[in-house]
Amino acid sequence: MKPHPMGKVVCAGLGPGNPDLMSVRADRAIRNARHVAFFRKRGRPGNARTIVDGLLSAGCVEHAMEYPVTTEIPFDDPRYIAQLATFYDDWALRLRELAASSDVVVLCEGDPFFFGSFMHLFVRLREHVEVEVIPGIPGMAGCWNVAGTPIAWGDDVCTVLMGTLDEDDLVTRMQGADAIVVMKTGRNLPKVRRALEKAGRFDEAWLVERGTMNGERIARLRDVEALDCPYFATVLVAGNGRRPMLPE
Repeated sequence: MKPHPMGKVVCAGLGPGNPDLMSVRADRAIRNARHVAFFRKRGRPGNARTIVDGLLSAGCVEHAMEYPVTTEIPFDDPRYIAQLATFYDDWALRLRELAASSDVVVLCEGDPFFFGSFMHLFVRLREHVEVEVIPGIPGMAGCWNVAGTPIAWGDDVCTVLMGTLDEDDLVTRMQGADAIVVMKTGRNLPKVRRALEKAGRFDEAWLVERGTMNGERIARLRDVEALDCPYFATVLVAGNGRRPMLPE
């Protein structure tokens, strides 16, 4: 008797949000998928699933991986950590079971290995099942392109920060940076604004909401209300180049 064919888990990086910015490889994997899994907040359609609207085959089985908690509990609270660990353990096991007979495509916004939720599944899966990761354009790259903001020149150091960091830590890192990208803004925007002001970089900052997606908004940070910021928003401060610019 021939052994039952074993599938694999394929994580498709979707890029910054516009389906046109997915790679050909990711598009092909999604269109041919028999099983698709995607993260979402309970009661929401899920941004990853929204990006692939119209791409899934008629017979594709969908698996919504609903976070047990998102912003209800601070991310460093032991309860948050415990609930998320159990969530990833459970879904890693379910994906392994699915992959026992068929490939499973997991959707991931941006690039899966750049602050992607899939990384937590990857470390739980890699010793048990074949895993293929399809790279995607990071969301921040989509943001600085739609904003028309060349982000780093010459020997500039580009520093990527999380808005969840302590304010003093943000200030210190911003003061030592050339180009700055701040992710996970949302409710952290007032703190990010204060940190940029203390670091002397506030007037250079841009806010890009839902970059490359429907509802995109691009504005100088100084023109945005401190509390007017959704989850999918990135703050950008371009570098100026450490070396003299070449003549245009």
